[in-house]
Amino acid sequence: MDEATRQTRYEEFSDYVQRRGPALQRMALSLTGNHADAEDLLQAALVKTFFAWERISSPHARDGYVRRAMVNTQISEWRRKHLDVYPTDEIPEQRMDDPTWRTDLADAVGRAIRRLPDRQRLAVVLRYYEDMSEAEIASALGVSVGTVKSTVSRAVAKLRHDADLIIERTAP
Repeated sequence: MDEATRQTRYEEFSDYVQRRGPALQRMALSLTGNHADAEDLLQAALVKTFFAWERISSPHARDGYVRRAMVNTQISEWRRKHLDVYPTDEIPEQRMDDPTWRTDLADAVGRAIRRLPDRQRLAVVLRYYEDMSEAEIASALGVSVGTVKSTVSRAVAKLRHDADLIIERTAP
């Protein structure tokens, strides 16, 4: 394969990932349940897809190929995790985690952020949800970087003392 063909293949694949990445990420998230595992799953599926890129004859079949690669990879991961289970006569005591705490915590954080004053709420959302730097926030809001720092600092202090976010933890 010559350099021009390889570059074209790479560019074509890059364009595809750029265009379809968010939709594929959502599917990976639905398979895994959390963002970190979804990113890993999508990355593994895209690597497999890249190596098979020339064999995928129709551009309309690409999404199906990536989805199938994600499903197969996830099934392999589930099987690998379940190999550690061995039959026994005694059932060990297991701590059962309540998965609803994540949703409850996300709701509590959302309510606490909505109670912040407008400027603080906006600064926190831009900083921690949109992952903007302090300089980017300052530019977007038309204020100095120092103002952004102090605004975010005051907002985080308020959130730390918010009654809904104070969680008492006990050691296991």
